[in-house]
Amino acid sequence: MKESFYITTTLPYVNADPHVGFALELVQADVIARYQKLKGREVFFNTGTDEHGIKIFRNAGEMGMEPIKYADQYSERFQALTQELGITEHNFVRTTSEDHKKAAQAFWKKCEEKGDIYKKNYKVKYCVGCELEKTDSELTDGKCPLHPNVDIEVIEEENYFFKFSNYQDKLLELYKNNPEFVLPGARMNEITSFVERGLQDFSISRLKEKMPWGVEVPGDPEHVMYVWFDALSNYISVIGWPEKEEEFKKWWPGVQVAGKDNLRQQSAMWQAMLMSAGLPSSKKILIHGFINSGGQKMSKSLGNVIDPREIIKEYGADALRYYLVREVNTFEDSDMTMERFKEAYNANLANGLGNLTARIMKLAETHLEKPVECKKSQIDPGILGELDLFEIQKVADLLWEHIGHVDVLIQKEKPFEVIKTEKEKGIETIKILVEKLNVIAINLEPFMPETSKKIKMAIKENKMPEPLFKRLD
Repeated sequence: MKESFYITTTLPYVNADPHVGFALELVQADVIARYQKLKGREVFFNTGTDEHGIKIFRNAGEMGMEPIKYADQYSERFQALTQELGITEHNFVRTTSEDHKKAAQAFWKKCEEKGDIYKKNYKVKYCVGCELEKTDSELTDGKCPLHPNVDIEVIEEENYFFKFSNYQDKLLELYKNNPEFVLPGARMNEITSFVERGLQDFSISRLKEKMPWGVEVPGDPEHVMYVWFDALSNYISVIGWPEKEEEFKKWWPGVQVAGKDNLRQQSAMWQAMLMSAGLPSSKKILIHGFINSGGQKMSKSLGNVIDPREIIKEYGADALRYYLVREVNTFEDSDMTMERFKEAYNANLANGLGNLTARIMKLAETHLEKPVECKKSQIDPGILGELDLFEIQKVADLLWEHIGHVDVLIQKEKPFEVIKTEKEKGIETIKILVEKLNVIAINLEPFMPETSKKIKMAIKENKMPEPLFKRLD
């Protein structure tokens, strides 16, 4: 019986088109999922869209659309991106689905039975951009640093609350017993400090008359669930909870990939909710940074937004995947401009991997009578092993280092010259190069699956393929 492995991205809001930051999250999760499959594990990969909340409700209203029609339109674009990026077999959940709503309500009841849900009147400052309550210390000049163009709103009404304050000690114990529960370590320190400062109970409902777009609170039709409480339960509902216990136990706990703006929600709020419901905590939370452009946050007003779909359309999915896994830091903020993208494309894809493949397969096609029967090489732990530690960029660097070594070997052995005077020796060298190219193709699969497939096919057919990456002028 195969070992099981579960990985999930966050669910992006459907209030805008997919951006390159979410493409990063999808590709990171996909690299890990594909690596686990290569190791022989059975993998469940979850992603999807978060479709409730004030932002969606208001945006739909501004466009004169029903919220569900608005959500349908944008969710389709996120689903299309998973296909365009070549994401491996995956589950795509929508929080507007009936199955999800039922699971969210069941989760609410579990927390309510534990005594962790109560009702009270409250007044709070709220960032609609984050869909989170904000304290004065979290604001800069009265604005949310992440959404400076969105006015902070004051909400004053009667809501249901979750007893987050009940879980300070339990969360700290979780972190102490699992020092790498959150990666990187700096984010682990950040969330630990946040919890140590003391936890405030948070609102988990909204009055339906003011904000009707959400999952109805069980037993109280006047309230709908706060969007975070609703959405987070998708991570377990998609693997069978609460009805299919064996299926759920097969997959959970899992690894979660999220951006740094999701640190609190994923590694503290969600973990406390799981504890309240009597369920195991997540296995690990991987936190990536933001992708900026030209040193600035991407925004439509600055005109520096990079559309992943446009890059895919012009340069191919694997070119974008390469940039996101090797040129973007796995855990910290990174910068991306189209100039940098093109430089990396030419240097490392067209002149690097593409040129190496063409040189080797041209030699093979010209001088070998039949395809090289490559050994059934497995993944190289010396290259991909660091993926067990989720060091995606580091592994990509190791792989390109290996590509460089093979290039150096060609220069050193000069099979294109040797074959003229020492045919057998030249042929043997070419076979060795094809074997090494095959190893590259196998280890390339988690990062650039389509390119890996093309190289393997070229080796199988003993033909130089069409240029993998055409050089840009």
